[in-house]
Amino acid sequence: MNLLSTNELSEWQVNEIFSLATKLKHQDNINVLNGKHFVLFFPESSIRTRITFEKGIKDLGGELILFPPESLDKREELEDVIQYISNWADGVIVRHSDFSKVRELSRYSTIPIINAMTSENHPCEILSDLFSISEEKENYRDLVYTFVGPKSNISRSWKSISEIMDLKFNQVCMTGFELGTDSRNYKFHTELEPVLSISDIVLTDSFPNDLRTEKYIKQYQITLERMKKANKNAMLNPCPPFFRNEEVSSDAISSNYFVGYDFKKNLLYVQQAIILYCLGITLD
Repeated sequence: MNLLSTNELSEWQVNEIFSLATKLKHQDNINVLNGKHFVLFFPESSIRTRITFEKGIKDLGGELILFPPESLDKREELEDVIQYISNWADGVIVRHSDFSKVRELSRYSTIPIINAMTSENHPCEILSDLFSISEEKENYRDLVYTFVGPKSNISRSWKSISEIMDLKFNQVCMTGFELGTDSRNYKFHTELEPVLSISDIVLTDSFPNDLRTEKYIKQYQITLERMKKANKNAMLNPCPPFFRNEEVSSDAISSNYFVGYDFKKNLLYVQQAIILYCLGITLD
């Protein structure tokens, strides 16, 4: 099985991945990847996702070979590239801006292809964050999730997972940057404060260049004062890399609302779970 997008997962599959992640988190010395090899395509700039995929594979006894994503931009057809790689690897993990390249690899691959981020989506990141929320909030499916910012790989993935898991998901941004039309799970808003007053989980992503203006930041920056308007025990989970005093203020990051560092500990276990799930490996 491949993991290219959260759109392709069912509620049952998400729960299975979460169950695997829980087992991995509480068991030691699980060498289920012993003798298995993985090819990773990662840029040097990747930090969290790359560390946790590499460590996650090694901790389970597997081995890896690392290439820069530009290796997939050569003239050689990806159909040929992946069919050669399939001779020697048990799975491929790809971080590349072009989602169509990840899809092309999966079309001709006989081994699992896992999307470690594209400009279109970021499935592993959002699965990990939702898993972390589920650990902290037993009623996580009844909470209100609010993403503050324009359409991006992060917001698209949050919208997708909200539809699969039947979550209440709001987007707050200027008109013209909406993810889609309002639906059962998704609502678009332009005013921040009224939506914060009903929110339990506040999400952000770094601003694109065209929105990094004083006016936009003033209107949509998540500050400590604004977080105080959210529901009791609300959480602030900005997607890294975040930039203080742009999408989030320094005082908000320093507050008890911020859960980012602790949440990312689970990235290791969720990505391990994704690898095992795609390989069809179960744990007792």
